[in-house]
Amino acid sequence: MKTHSNSQLTNQELFVKEHRKHHHQVAAYRILIFIGFLLLWELSVFFGGLDAFFFSSPSRVLQCFIDLTLNKSLFMHIGITLLETLISFLLVLIISLVVATALWYSGKLSEVLEPYLVILNSLPKSALAPLFIVWLGTGMSTIIVAGISVAVFGSIISFYTAFQQISQSEITLIYTLGGDKNHALTKVVLPGSIPTLISTAKVNIGLSLVGVIIGEFLAARRGLGYLIIYGSQVFQLDMVITSIILLCIIAMGFYKVIQYIEHCIKKKLLK
Repeated sequence: MKTHSNSQLTNQELFVKEHRKHHHQVAAYRILIFIGFLLLWELSVFFGGLDAFFFSSPSRVLQCFIDLTLNKSLFMHIGITLLETLISFLLVLIISLVVATALWYSGKLSEVLEPYLVILNSLPKSALAPLFIVWLGTGMSTIIVAGISVAVFGSIISFYTAFQQISQSEITLIYTLGGDKNHALTKVVLPGSIPTLISTAKVNIGLSLVGVIIGEFLAARRGLGYLIIYGSQVFQLDMVITSIILLCIIAMGFYKVIQYIEHCIKKKLLK
């Protein structure tokens, strides 16, 4: 028995080591690709393959980042965009859960509203932004609504679809044991939909950021979206590219946070 246990433990340790090694290799490859891209970009500008005015370069982006930091304006713009994105994302999550739950509770309501959700989800949200400005004026509320509009309808459809795909036999078992629809929702439907909820959240955080930037293009005097528009208007393309790179970093940061939450949830469920 001891030998079997030791063998099993050794196999588990080997699996954990291999798993860590795989993740380290993936991380190393990602870093190498990123460094290679930066080197190729810098060398292309240095040797004249790319025009530095139009395409900038890593060194010029770094200098622009330092200049904006010294002006004490960059972190204010980053903070505004982060705040607007987080508020939009959280509101999308809450609205989607509430509406999807209501649709799951009422089959008739879902039949009535489903076509409207599909139509609203297919609308180009950038076309709605000018309306939001007319209705709400310029300011943070307009930008947050723009961020919500990009993600919320698709999120509702994804959540409701996940609820519908839960095994009916498990729900029937809850009813057989004397439970009601509330018990079915909390004990079966929501726990069984966690993977879909998390994967949808990964998409929603990016869509919320896109919506916020669209709003900042049209209705902001602060934020990274405003910096992109301002930089393009005054032909400071270093500022534009620096802002775009910062948006990529922010998007990656959001993704990593949700991925970490997903990892913690999976660990908790496995225990």
